[in-house]
Amino acid sequence: MFFLCYHAHMDTSLFDYRLPSDRIAQHSVSPRDAAKLLVLDRATGEMKDRHVFDLPSLLRKNDLLIFNDSKVFKSRLTVRRAVSPASPVATPLELFLLRPEQENMWLALLRPAKKIQVGEALQFPNDSLAYVVKKNEDGTALIDMQRSTDAVFALTDQYGEVPVPPYVEPSKENTGSYQTVYAKERGSVAAPTAGFHFTKPLLETLADKGISTAFVTLHVGIGTFRPMKSARLEEHHMHEEWGRVSEETVQLIRKTKEAGGRVIVVGTTTMRALESWAACDMPSKGWSGFTELFITPGYQFHIADGLITNFHLPESTLLVMISAFASREQILTAYAHAMKQDYRFYSFGDAMLIL
Repeated sequence: MFFLCYHAHMDTSLFDYRLPSDRIAQHSVSPRDAAKLLVLDRATGEMKDRHVFDLPSLLRKNDLLIFNDSKVFKSRLTVRRAVSPASPVATPLELFLLRPEQENMWLALLRPAKKIQVGEALQFPNDSLAYVVKKNEDGTALIDMQRSTDAVFALTDQYGEVPVPPYVEPSKENTGSYQTVYAKERGSVAAPTAGFHFTKPLLETLADKGISTAFVTLHVGIGTFRPMKSARLEEHHMHEEWGRVSEETVQLIRKTKEAGGRVIVVGTTTMRALESWAACDMPSKGWSGFTELFITPGYQFHIADGLITNFHLPESTLLVMISAFASREQILTAYAHAMKQDYRFYSFGDAMLIL
């Protein structure tokens, strides 16, 4: 099922800002909860500089933290074109798996893709084969992996690489840490990075204070890496992602609201899953399916009382979303403050708590 949203009529350039390259974090701080935390009060515009480990004193008993438990898999594979009349030499290719489709079929990117023909075989390091079934206009391809989803994940575990963002230099340090401590449901090609800041000791401290936790799943897609190309927000075609909100999480949300607690959403992907559930009239049984929800200024949020999020790329859909939760002016002011105070930006960077 797909969900669309009212798009604000705004220029994409309104969400641009200049960031020095040395502010782009190349790895997480250690320990992860030592990251800086910029606390923004939406009602007053007041900002406070804190750290993630201060969350137990910033949140209240009966509050609920909701996380995205999707797990990044090693979706980037090096394969070879199987020798054939179309490919007399077994040239290497990159196969970037995006998500499973129907049985044995996967949506993927091939690089370089121009000379690859439908019907060609792709050879893995263990000499097993996959076949190109279709090439789509958007640059993706449909690949017959010739094996079950679990078997594909076993293959990627053995031969794949973690697809770190393009603004991060690959290293053992950052590829090994490109995962949350609570990741469970395999299927993302990009991490829900707001969750990077949570350590097991921090989660235990929060629980001891009476702050509950719940989980949704949203498998983060390749669109997360891509800035908007359209000049206007209403012209942007939002990428689709698969998500799920469980009945258990729905019950925890309702229990929290009834007790006067706040729902604090961890990450924009978690927010997208929850608001997609809300678009279905918040059924008690939860929700699962594909979503194309694009949250822009003017959107009325249904669930969150607060949001923990990283510092996002200019002209990105994620920056637009948090500018809907607060305001564009508040967010850009906060970003300017963060730059002056030497905050670290993007996936491995510092965080904001927007209340």
